[in-house]
Amino acid sequence: MDGPLRHAEDADVRAALEAETLGGPVRLPGGIALPVQIERVLGFGRSFSFWPLLFGLACCAIEMMALGGSRFDMARFGMEAMRASPRQADGMIVAGWCTVKMAPRVVRLYEQIPDPKWVLAMGSCAISGNIWDTYHVVQGIDSLIPVDVYVPGCPPRPEALWQGLEMIRDRVKQSRHAYDGLRRIPARDLVAAESEGQA
Repeated sequence: MDGPLRHAEDADVRAALEAETLGGPVRLPGGIALPVQIERVLGFGRSFSFWPLLFGLACCAIEMMALGGSRFDMARFGMEAMRASPRQADGMIVAGWCTVKMAPRVVRLYEQIPDPKWVLAMGSCAISGNIWDTYHVVQGIDSLIPVDVYVPGCPPRPEALWQGLEMIRDRVKQSRHAYDGLRRIPARDLVAAESEGQA
């Protein structure tokens, strides 16, 4: 039983712990650090109670509603509670294309969701603007907010959205977010500058 694992140096053990998938201990205000294992337990609990913001912009929202129906029944995994208030939501499903006029409201709703938060872009229009290559449609919602999972299609079937939600669940379990390491999004600077100019 005397292998290299039994006689590891403290520095090696510390390096192995820091190489955890979650990136080491979680630092809280006041100098408190949660061990990675506790963060994993919290992430596991969060993954079975993901409550997305009820937010449909275009035709993809109909497929999102179908996922909540009895045929696909996303209630089996605790995701059926579509919240109408961003302060009660865990994330956002951007279903459909977003116009330039709607963009500041999307950003405001995203910022009102408490951390940690996750975003799923549903449909080709939300991902890239699709056929709406015009002046009034945002060419990809990721130019406004960080996106965790992309679900392509026009519109994507409820099964595809379900797979995207399963991918979100994996990210929730691992406490990974699209905004990790993100400094700023240039398009949001433009939206903020325009809104200040109108005020």
